[in-house]
Amino acid sequence: MSDTLLSRFLRYVQIDTQSEARSETTPSSPGQWDLLRLLESELRALGAADVQLDAFGYLTASVPATSDKDLPTIAFLAHVDTADFPGAGVKPIVHPAWDGAPIRLPDDPAQVLDPAQSPDLRAAIGKDVVTASGRTLLGADDKAGVAIVMTLVERLLAQPEFQHGPIRVCFNPDEEIGRGVEKLDLHALGADVAYTLDGEYPGEVNWETFSGDSAVVTIEGVSTHPGWAKPQGMVNALHLAAKLLAVLEAERAGPEYSEGRQGFIHATNLEGNTARAVLRIIVRDFDLDGLAAKGARLKQLCEGLQAAEPRARIHLVIKPTYRNMGEWLKRDMRPVDLALEAMRAVGLETKVIPVRGGTDGSRLTERGLPTPNLFDGAHNWHGPLEWVAVQDMELAVQACVALIQLWEQRGRDYPRMFSRR
Repeated sequence: MSDTLLSRFLRYVQIDTQSEARSETTPSSPGQWDLLRLLESELRALGAADVQLDAFGYLTASVPATSDKDLPTIAFLAHVDTADFPGAGVKPIVHPAWDGAPIRLPDDPAQVLDPAQSPDLRAAIGKDVVTASGRTLLGADDKAGVAIVMTLVERLLAQPEFQHGPIRVCFNPDEEIGRGVEKLDLHALGADVAYTLDGEYPGEVNWETFSGDSAVVTIEGVSTHPGWAKPQGMVNALHLAAKLLAVLEAERAGPEYSEGRQGFIHATNLEGNTARAVLRIIVRDFDLDGLAAKGARLKQLCEGLQAAEPRARIHLVIKPTYRNMGEWLKRDMRPVDLALEAMRAVGLETKVIPVRGGTDGSRLTERGLPTPNLFDGAHNWHGPLEWVAVQDMELAVQACVALIQLWEQRGRDYPRMFSRR
């Protein structure tokens, strides 16, 4: 029996590939190697060229050009890792020709997919919807993208008469922990333009993302025996961290108070004790001036906390994480414009949605490889109610084929970035 888009997807989601932020290896978890090696063998079986799995878990391959035109090299990428919600023991369930009734997930009946609460589901009525069973995520973020890219490779190789330029594909680790393409060798990838398959709605093209910084506030208190805390001058580092958090909450700085193009300051982790506390924060904004203003506000708050309690030592470090890809893509919008035209070519209404987060494309674009993001059809990411419709994944494959065709027709003068003529 031949492989299908659905059978691939169901196979991939059953491999636990949850990434681990505390790990210092790349990939950060052994399960990612399991999926990458499986994908490597599948690419070889399909007849892909130049199949390489490097020491950092970047799996690349080629579909050789069939056109004799001098065309740019296009890459399609998808990440193999899943987010920080249980990803072991995934039991995917296919709901064929779903009739629109609420879907109660069997392993946790409290988990219900209901179009009354999730209006996006209404567009999936009549489609083959895939969910997990209630206690894990599904992993469609981004194994839907992985299955789409693999199916794209298969279809291109099966149709040598289809005219196109050189195509590269890449499956990468650790997107969910912000390290997805940090060690990817762009000269080895050899692409001039790229697309990630990691969006939500059919017809969606993303060319703007948040710009992101990470902040670490280290608070050194004064630890003493609590029985003699007052005369010995205890300074509780946890209390000072709580005061900082209280001000951020009073200023409604967090993501729970923002939407659209509004940015935020989000405390993600607090560890410590009386003597020392470490508070980790992410800062996000679409506008670089807005990002800088939020960083300046954090600095001001830390300086105020230090002035109010001079016996403590408070240290703030802010580091850049990624930048809005739109800062670069708007200089030449052809990768975006052709993607939007490809969506229309397969009958989809286009959706241009600024991403309230980052993608691998954010870093790739910043590093010199223009990389908008396309949809893969996955919804409700990072939790037990994640779902995807098979027909939406199929539309993504078709949109990629249409996009490749448009590049073949109009891409001859596009500047070369990392490919060799």
